[in-house]
Amino acid sequence: MAESDRDLDQRLERAIMSLLERRADTASICPSDAARSVYEGDDDGWRALMEPARRAAWRLVAAGEVEVTQSGRPVAESETRGPVRIRRAHR
Repeated sequence: MAESDRDLDQRLERAIMSLLERRADTASICPSDAARSVYEGDDDGWRALMEPARRAAWRLVAAGEVEVTQSGRPVAESETRGPVRIRRAHR
């Protein structure tokens, strides 16, 4: 049975938060880290999860849990071009 989109979304959100919890407060992760952590194959199939991982990050931004950054500074979704990093929100 195929995983529902909502289940995948939740797994990616949990993966992002779990990966960040295991790192220093100032550390960041790449969306690919979350994609790789939920992908269950041993090939490059995790790449298909990159956009869902980015969307999960933006949902967590909206919830105030994380920041998406480029060149070390927080960016809005509409500003992003190219690679991004995810870090815990500074509260």
